[in-house]
Amino acid sequence: MRSQALRADLLMLVTAMIWGSAFVAQRLGMDSIGPFLYSGLRFSLAAVVLLAILPLLSRNKAESKPAVDKSLLSGGAIMGLALAVGINLQQVGLLFTSVTNSGFITGLYVIIVPILGLFIGQRSGMGIWLGASLAVVGMFLLSVGEGFTVASGDWLQLAGAFVWGLHVLLVGFFATRHDPLRLAIIQFITCAAISMILALIFEPFALDAIIAAAPAIIYGGIFGVAIGFTLQVVAQKHAIASHAAIILSLEAVFAAIAGAILLNETLHLRGYIGCTLMFAGMLLAQLWPQKPKPGTANEG
Repeated sequence: MRSQALRADLLMLVTAMIWGSAFVAQRLGMDSIGPFLYSGLRFSLAAVVLLAILPLLSRNKAESKPAVDKSLLSGGAIMGLALAVGINLQQVGLLFTSVTNSGFITGLYVIIVPILGLFIGQRSGMGIWLGASLAVVGMFLLSVGEGFTVASGDWLQLAGAFVWGLHVLLVGFFATRHDPLRLAIIQFITCAAISMILALIFEPFALDAIIAAAPAIIYGGIFGVAIGFTLQVVAQKHAIASHAAIILSLEAVFAAIAGAILLNETLHLRGYIGCTLMFAGMLLAQLWPQKPKPGTANEG
């Protein structure tokens, strides 16, 4: 069990690194095409890549039940719906805020996950509320400007953080019940379909613009989605949702590093203090000692 947990932690750390760097691709891709089209194309690419390698990965597996059933389809579709809402809020928000702000505000889902857990009977300890308080102060310093104004992009990222929290819980629920790879493919197809429909309604299509955005689409599709989100599903098969959230939240740090190196993004001292407080809040929410439940023994 410990080796499985360590493997899951390492996979989630790699996922956080990929997601953090993918924020840059997401931002650059919209220099040529709209946010919904970018999301639709990169998730379509990810689905195609996974469909192509699925036979190779499944060749040595002994199937004890049908490869696709109603439960798998519904689970993947529900995850895909949450993914579509979260990724497009994030994508549109990137038009109006920086990669650094986006990464850290999105990372607030590490606190939102256990808070949402209250609605399904999971109790939150003092660490969650202290961490949430730190994160709120940090977000104030990072996002609130003169005249107490907040960039519209930051509001969209905050709304997206709630959806990402829900998505982490959904992945943790369905990944333990179904084949992770098939589950990932279905959620990617669902997300791609919803995003493309939104693009058809709200955005223009131009082949030369899509070609110009191709490097960002390829990186975002293959690394950010096909590899990143699939590793998340595989890793969470052997991880607790709140444990996954703390490691995956490191994407905020990697996003800030990538934004600084590749986009020359900088913050004022106030912003760096805000990022530090937000990240401290995320860590505190997960590392605060939990009271043992009545009738349970401490594990050695």
